[in-house]
Amino acid sequence: MNGIMIQGTASDVGKSFIVTALCRLLVQKGFQPAPFKSQNVTNNSYVTGDGKEIGTAQVLQAEACKINVGPEMNPILLKPSGSGRSEVIWLGERIERISGFTYRKQYYEKAITVIKQSLERLSSKADFLVIEGAGSPVEMNLKKNEVVNMKVAELADVPVIMVADIRRGGVFASIVGTLELLDPYERARVKGIIINKFHGEPALFDEGKQWIEERTGIPVLAVLPYLADHQLEEEDALAGERKVEKEQKIMKDKEETYNQLADHLQKYLDWEQLLSIIGGHVKESSE
Repeated sequence: MNGIMIQGTASDVGKSFIVTALCRLLVQKGFQPAPFKSQNVTNNSYVTGDGKEIGTAQVLQAEACKINVGPEMNPILLKPSGSGRSEVIWLGERIERISGFTYRKQYYEKAITVIKQSLERLSSKADFLVIEGAGSPVEMNLKKNEVVNMKVAELADVPVIMVADIRRGGVFASIVGTLELLDPYERARVKGIIINKFHGEPALFDEGKQWIEERTGIPVLAVLPYLADHQLEEEDALAGERKVEKEQKIMKDKEETYNQLADHLQKYLDWEQLLSIIGGHVKESSE
């Protein structure tokens, strides 16, 4: 499939933010992208006009792509309901409330099937998929039956960009550690790295960028300055008063917000290098 996947070294590194910005940037470059996240674990959901319930992040990303939202953009939604149980939303429809252990035991094969079908449906509507991962791709106790990171990249057969959050420290260990824990065939899919939430002038990180590239052999595509008020929901967040206020704000001036996010990403992104990574899949519309 034509596309790219944005994964992260941990939760809350800015995957949703980067996917949204990249979706709008691709639109500006003449592509027709569509967003995809196989599984969300969040109570922050949205009900579409035809009554389908999906994660709010994919709704915003669809708006950034300037396309109608559909349940295939987030085929599996798990809404935590306490006591280790979650409500299962399957292609926008409520199925049942079960424990995490039961879900992993009973739903893996079903999840693979619905993810494949959703990817195929989306790829028939768009010329490029921007796929979002969840958490970390190297949670070793969950990795065997995961359906949110490298398994999805494999099903879609797309390259992966790894995002790391520098704000809290430990960015070098998080990047190298993540890559070391991936299987060789998984690591081979990682074609670029993005450093997110940098405070200060990105040029101050040139030495760090060089170290990462020499240590991993993978190019650093961007060092993105921290954007405090980007007005998007945090990844896999539970709804709260502060987040609801932010959601209302983006709904008020969403087009301006999406364009600002795209401008922010483009300013610091090595676009030509990104194109070379996905060059075997797509060409700019002007060519």
